[in-house]
Amino acid sequence: MESSKIIFPVLLLIFSYFFSKYILVIFKKIKLNQLIDNQFEKPQAFHENSTYRIGGLIIFVLLVISFIYLFLSENIFYPEYVSFCILFFLLGLVDDLKINIKPNIRLLLMFIFLITLIISNNFYIEKTGLEFLNNLLQIKFWSISFIVLCFLFTINGSNLIDGFNGLLGIHALIIFTVLFIINLTNNNSDFAYTLFYFGLLTLIFLKFNFPKAQIFLGDSGAYLVGTLIAISAIKTSILNPYISPFFFCILLFYIFFEVFFSFFRKLLVTKKNPLLPDNKHLHMLIYNILLKKSKIKLNSNYMSSIYINLIYLLLIIPGIFFMDDGVFCRYYFLLLLVIYIYLYRMFLKKIF
Repeated sequence: MESSKIIFPVLLLIFSYFFSKYILVIFKKIKLNQLIDNQFEKPQAFHENSTYRIGGLIIFVLLVISFIYLFLSENIFYPEYVSFCILFFLLGLVDDLKINIKPNIRLLLMFIFLITLIISNNFYIEKTGLEFLNNLLQIKFWSISFIVLCFLFTINGSNLIDGFNGLLGIHALIIFTVLFIINLTNNNSDFAYTLFYFGLLTLIFLKFNFPKAQIFLGDSGAYLVGTLIAISAIKTSILNPYISPFFFCILLFYIFFEVFFSFFRKLLVTKKNPLLPDNKHLHMLIYNILLKKSKIKLNSNYMSSIYINLIYLLLIIPGIFFMDDGVFCRYYFLLLLVIYIYLYRMFLKKIF
């Protein structure tokens, strides 16, 4: 390995650590209330101290530095990452700055952004593992609609599970690591190298978010991480056509199904607006169970992240071993959805 490929990541780690600490000190000094999370009454709030939502800002700056280095030093450049990340980071930043946008308006903006970005980047999915759906995707309207839904589920799912210290960070790190190994072992070295940096930046964020949170990702960070995950999974699928598309469903099942299940749970069971937050998501149920035992909010907070991601990792391992088996991946994905529902109902009975 070239020395630059070792030296720059080390320098980036050192710079990132001091940059993050410096940014945090600056925000504490200027007391910028727009970026501080002190709304403890929210149904999705499980922290006790005011915390700055600057994780997205930090990751975005470090991502820009990484992209510039990869382009100038390695001639690696993926325009879809740049365009998607900028728009969704800015959309999330608006909410972090406490500029109120109604949920339906935000969702509409996401649709407009995604349609524009998908068409301008010519970024499509052609292989789904289902013949009838593959034929349907030959029609441009359905092709755009399908990939828009894929992005919406992943981005909003990332934002939805970003409730506890390390929950989304650890989850993203697992996904980036799996995608990195897949591309590295299949000689997609440039893309694997890019994924390596995504994992590195996630580690840097976790240093300041887990187990005790000094910073939060905020909507800008959650949207940014969700965007990186969505593009990375789709590009890995395209670069490795022998892998079953349902393997990527397995890899993203928790993020995807959390949104899907939550939407219909609110709409059909609780009769509430499915776009508004509540406190009955899977990670919140686990948190409440742990809180009953430990009585310490911080411990229950980060332990929920550990338990969920440990269960998730164990569940996706069979899919990793049989990622090229389309039949296995298809039915195992369905089994994972059944397991999710079973666990949800079991935990719900323990709380309510």
